[in-house]
Amino acid sequence: MEFNKEHKIIGIRVLRDNIIWLWKKNRSAVVIDPALSQPVKEYLKTNNLNLEAILQTHHHSDHIGGTRELIKEWPNVKVIASCKEKDRIPFQNSSVKDGDTLELLDEEVKVIEVIGHTRSHIAFYINNNVPILFIGDTLFSAGCGRIFEGTYKQMYYSLKRIKSLPKNTLIYCAHEYTKSNLLWALDLEPENQNIKNKLIEVEKKIALKELTIPCLLEEEMKINLFLRADNLKGFSFLRANKDSWV
Repeated sequence: MEFNKEHKIIGIRVLRDNIIWLWKKNRSAVVIDPALSQPVKEYLKTNNLNLEAILQTHHHSDHIGGTRELIKEWPNVKVIASCKEKDRIPFQNSSVKDGDTLELLDEEVKVIEVIGHTRSHIAFYINNNVPILFIGDTLFSAGCGRIFEGTYKQMYYSLKRIKSLPKNTLIYCAHEYTKSNLLWALDLEPENQNIKNKLIEVEKKIALKELTIPCLLEEEMKINLFLRADNLKGFSFLRANKDSWV
């Protein structure tokens, strides 16, 4: 995926359903949430790329598991993570907080705190001609992250922050859950034509072994029940329903 002529974002599938995003420009690269190191190393070396930064959205092992080995290979790499996570992401060397801005690959990257899934989850936003959001596990296509450390209220307001971004924002989430999320949504809204159409599109992509993400915020506002929740009570019902859905 390209968001301008010089930049490209590659998705590397790992584990059962994780996606490691690799953002590159010329011979430089930034990796987001490297669950494993080997696939990243192989891609970088095959394409003669230098790893400049690792962005960590949160501390879970399927997001930071490859970071230590990547640091060994690229010792000058910036490891950018929440300043609240120095204990759980101890190899960070660039600690950030909500509202901070960074310059990476000649682009301004804004840090947005989106807590709920964890108590210190952050996202990385690039306000280019096509805005980009590396969102980790806060939002998925047609879904949102489970609430492990935060509260329903925190997650609800994190999703409201995402909804305030430009509608043409491309959202790069860290898991391929789209089909399952759509099937759940269709259970609740069996007549929703937007969800039906999206499921058909997603099944075609899966059949072709293509990723179903990134997703477009404008479309998510139509198919994502969590984003469409009007109030905290409605959101809380949906999250509890999804947690128990089989």
